[in-house]
Amino acid sequence: MNPGARRLLGWWLLALLVAAGFAQLGRWQLARMHEKETMLAAASSALDHAHPQPLLLASDPARAQGYDWAAGGGTLLDDSLWLDAQQRGGRVGVRLYCVLLPDDGAQAVLVDAGWWPLAGDRQLPEAACPAGAGQAVRGLLAPPPTPGLAHGDALAEQAGKRWLASRMDLPAVAKALGLRVAIAPRVLRLDPQRQPGDGGVMAASGERDLDILPNTMPPERHLGYAVQWFGLALTVLVVAATLTFRMKKKAT
Repeated sequence: MNPGARRLLGWWLLALLVAAGFAQLGRWQLARMHEKETMLAAASSALDHAHPQPLLLASDPARAQGYDWAAGGGTLLDDSLWLDAQQRGGRVGVRLYCVLLPDDGAQAVLVDAGWWPLAGDRQLPEAACPAGAGQAVRGLLAPPPTPGLAHGDALAEQAGKRWLASRMDLPAVAKALGLRVAIAPRVLRLDPQRQPGDGGVMAASGERDLDILPNTMPPERHLGYAVQWFGLALTVLVVAATLTFRMKKKAT
């Protein structure tokens, strides 16, 4: 094989490797798109379910990544857990979680009581979890926010049994709060529709919704990125083919 042919072969091997890498990134984006479409479909099905399920389902490991509309009662602890860096409508704030000990469950359930904006001085809102027994709750059982990259302590204690969390690490939360029971693998996102007579945590004044993907890309964005990666893979092959054609034409 002459030097020109060997050089051309090397270029093609490099082009194929680069194109394969771009195509793999495109396939990953498509997989994420299908995963999030499945999440949205499951949540929509749960919201359409007319009969609330018991809170006990929050502890079911087989449903850890599922969605269920649930209702029940229990006792709220006086600890207030604030999850940092939570976006809503392009604004960054914090989300309040309260700890509920359900009447019909063996594990504690974190209750998402809503979102508050965070001021520039990063002082936590004055709101707090309304501790006490006889708390009635209803909402969507859903997986907790993804913890992301773990660095540093998950929780920092503030004054008056208030905690600021950089990520949702359930074992770390249970340990920091001194719970004698584990925390269920799903959280309860409170019904955003406040009804007459709602009290306690159901009447929390934070902004509430049931957005499944509040801090991440929607499926259509993943599709757009997938098209871009596949387009780059095709572009690399087209450029390689064009250069090969020109080199052979020049050689003749």
